[in-house]
This record gives sequence, structure tokens and C-alpha cells, in this order.
Amino acid sequence: MAIFLTKDSKVIVQGMTGSEGMKHSQRMLASGTNVVGGVNPRKAGETVTFDGDVSVPVFGTVAEAMEETGADVSVIFVPAAFTKAAAVEAIDAGISLAVVITEGVAVKDSAELWAHAKASGTTRVIGPNCPGLISPGQSNAGIIPATISGPGKVGLVSKSGTLTYQMMYELRDFGFSTAVGIGGDPIIGTTHIDCLEAFENDPETAAIVMIGEIGGDAEERAAAYIKDHVTKPVVGYVAGFTAPEGKTMGHAGAIVSGSSGTAQAKKDALEAAGVKVGKTPSETADLMREIMQSL
Repeated sequence: MAIFLTKDSKVIVQGMTGSEGMKHSQRMLASGTNVVGGVNPRKAGETVTFDGDVSVPVFGTVAEAMEETGADVSVIFVPAAFTKAAAVEAIDAGISLAVVITEGVAVKDSAELWAHAKASGTTRVIGPNCPGLISPGQSNAGIIPATISGPGKVGLVSKSGTLTYQMMYELRDFGFSTAVGIGGDPIIGTTHIDCLEAFENDPETAAIVMIGEIGGDAEERAAAYIKDHVTKPVVGYVAGFTAPEGKTMGHAGAIVSGSSGTAQAKKDALEAAGVKVGKTPSETADLMREIMQSL
């Protein structure tokens, strides 16, 4: 089992013919993802050949690609200025899952595309500014390296891309049901809580790792959700204990104001909800290793 992305997922790539789209489409194909098409209005009707003599058709619109291929997932690799339009096109076409990899998307655009997706009632958005998600051995939608961990029973939800990779590597002996990089922008589609709910309901996920970072109150809200709704063991890590107050660090959402959004406040909230929180990513992995060995 997996959440959001399975071996049956049919993936299209908006912006497949650009440099990043080409590179990561090749990587997705190599990891077994069923990439069934690309979207570029200027190159509609062409075919792109990848290593292994895999030919992928290019369509003019998401709607056309879905009609011809049955695609239900779109991975979006387009410049920030055009990301909102690309996501809205996918949402209007009724795609089930839109994975927005692009960084630097204006907050106003993110807010509008999120509201559009919510109003549609049909499309889950992951991102923007995220590495995507992977269900090892089944499908990989985004830029997460497929070789660092295999399938297993750990579920992972993370704001940070690089910490997603590190945690998958550190827990590679146990493997993952799905790892979701939700992104660290102030406004994102899928949240920690959305993933926690899905992992709780997934019979093949035995335990959950949640990685947060300073800024906002997403982790505090997730802690409240865990306390009331999650029965599976959860371990957590919060990046940013050494960040200076009032300074934006890395992700656009990682800004602390007073005591709100500090790593300590998030750690306290999670521990109050029964979550074991590591001081470092490696310590967090050790906490999960102990849990998995006891199950």
C-alpha cells in the first residue's frame, strides 16, 4: 500500500521538454514510474525518447494528455512565473494529484492555486517548492532519489527536501510506504495533517516520521491532530534550533517572530502530544529504529 501515489499511477510531466523536466523525467522512468506523457503547447505532437528507448508523447494540454493516456498525476516543472497557470490548467482538467516542484512561486499565486484546487474538490496539490513524493518500488513523482531506500512500513512527511533524503537513507534498512516532501513555503497544498491522516488510514504504514522546521504553526497544529487522531507511533524532528530570531532561513516560510514558530515551541507541542522528538536527524532516525525493532 501507499498514500497518494501507487504502482497504478499514470504520470504526466508539465514542462517535460525543459532541462529540469527532461532530467527528472528520465530519473522517474528509471525508477519505474509510469510516465505516460508530457505537456508543452509548443511541442504538441512530438515524441521524446529517453534512455532505454522509451518514447513519451508530448501533448498540447493537460486535458488532452489525460484523455489520451488516462493520466491521474501531473508533475509540474515550469518556471515560477507560469506555475500558477500550469497548476490551474491541471486542476481544471480534473487531475487527481498535482505535484508542484517549482520554487520561487509568488505567495499570491500559491494562495490562488490552492484555493482553486480546494474549490475543485478533485485535485490534491503537493508543493510548491517541494521534492515531490515517492512510494518506493511503485512510483516516484518528483525529484526524490529512488535509490536511497526501498519499500517498507515507515511513512515520512517532511517540509525539507534534503532532510527527506537523509531520513530515507538513515532508515533504509526498514524502508518506506511513502515519503512526501510537502515543501516549506508559507502556503502549500498538502499539509502535515493531510499526510498524517493518510498514513493513519494506511494499513501498510506502521509508524510515521514527521519533519518540520521553524516558522508558522503547522507543527503545532499537527501535534494537536496527532494527540486526537493518530494511534500509530510518531517521531519528529524540527529544523532550526540555531536560527537567529526574526531572520528568514532558507525556505520562505521559515521565519520566527517572538516565541511563535520557534523550534523549541514546536518540539514542546509535539512532545506534549506523545511524539518523540530528536535533537538531530540521526537521533530522530534512531528513535524510529527503536520503534520499528519493537513492533
